[in-house]
Amino acid sequence: MALATYRRLVWRHLPVMLIGILAGYFVGCNKPAVRRTLSLFDTADCSQPRVAKSAIDTVDMYHPNGTKPVRAALVALVRNSDLFGLRMAMRQIEDRWNRAHNYQYIFVNDVPFTDEFKQGVQALTKAQVKFGTLDSESWQVPGWINQTKYQEVKRTAQYPHGEKDSYRKMCRFQSGYLHRHPLLQDLDYYWRIEPDVEYYCDIDYDPFAFMQQNGLKYGWNVAMTEFMATIPTLWNTTKMFALEHPELIAPDSLWQWLVDEHGQYNGCHFWSNFEIVDLSFYRSPAYQAYFDYLDRAGGFFYERWGDAPVHSIAAALFLNASQVHYFSDIGYFHPSVVSCPRGARTQGRCVCDANKSFVQDGFCTVRFLQVKQSIVDPNATVPAHSGVVRYAEPVVRTVFSNE
Repeated sequence: MALATYRRLVWRHLPVMLIGILAGYFVGCNKPAVRRTLSLFDTADCSQPRVAKSAIDTVDMYHPNGTKPVRAALVALVRNSDLFGLRMAMRQIEDRWNRAHNYQYIFVNDVPFTDEFKQGVQALTKAQVKFGTLDSESWQVPGWINQTKYQEVKRTAQYPHGEKDSYRKMCRFQSGYLHRHPLLQDLDYYWRIEPDVEYYCDIDYDPFAFMQQNGLKYGWNVAMTEFMATIPTLWNTTKMFALEHPELIAPDSLWQWLVDEHGQYNGCHFWSNFEIVDLSFYRSPAYQAYFDYLDRAGGFFYERWGDAPVHSIAAALFLNASQVHYFSDIGYFHPSVVSCPRGARTQGRCVCDANKSFVQDGFCTVRFLQVKQSIVDPNATVPAHSGVVRYAEPVVRTVFSNE
């Protein structure tokens, strides 16, 4: 009797149960949490049978211990005294993006990091954090530099940080040695970060994977003009290098972005405090030869050549235009400069005031967009930029300037 009653109840409620199961199944497939659950199986397609993977494969690729789709890291050259500023930057990076992706952080310093520093940054992320120091070769005034001339240059310099050894060492290291640090040897991409910066927008995709999938080598967010007093001979030195090595210039390069109507350097460069780079570019024979040439010329010390113009000139000459990308969708603040996507004041996933951002309409940004369009899409019917073009004075970078 009890069995018969049970069967009648099952048959009476079976249609409702089936409808509920199917509805939850198909609706749930569109939910991120369910998609992540389905990724534990051989397929995330709801129409296909699911077979559980091995225990190792069940670790999501963006789990802190997962194998990321791209071998990449967020990298910074910082000092122990930068802890508070770096923690502020990391908090925003984690909240806006990395807590969902868990790419590792790599921090390097010219002296060992303190336990306080290590604990302070590790507390902000589930991702792996690595710490390294610099070797003597990468953080020194090279032996070929005339010390008498160099000391006189520092004494008489009339530009920001002109008297600083540390700033020059930093520029030289960022230009030619950061990508060669042992902690970066297993990486294919890096995203350079710095203390005291802000990220205004939720980033709902993986910029590393985006770069890889689209064949991009260099990504930037802010373009400005340089203090020309710091690089009086950089362009002539670059031209001499190009004349000696014309085979290294890319066929569809952005060289026109660099020059004015007289063929002289216009000062445009990408701010390297935000750059996402395929490290094969910096490891390439072309870039390495260019850096070695500049290094031997002595301009990092006799003048104050910065890593930003060095990286930018190299990208404009040795890469094709299609390989350089403007991350206009990432809202970013570096002390004194705001890059804010249009419309972000009232809509979208950003919180910043585009009215306070001149980067999108700045001369160097507009010039980049125009030159790239003329190369990549010469028959375009819509101009790369319309409206006002703004000109701004160069802005002083303050990172690693205290000594």
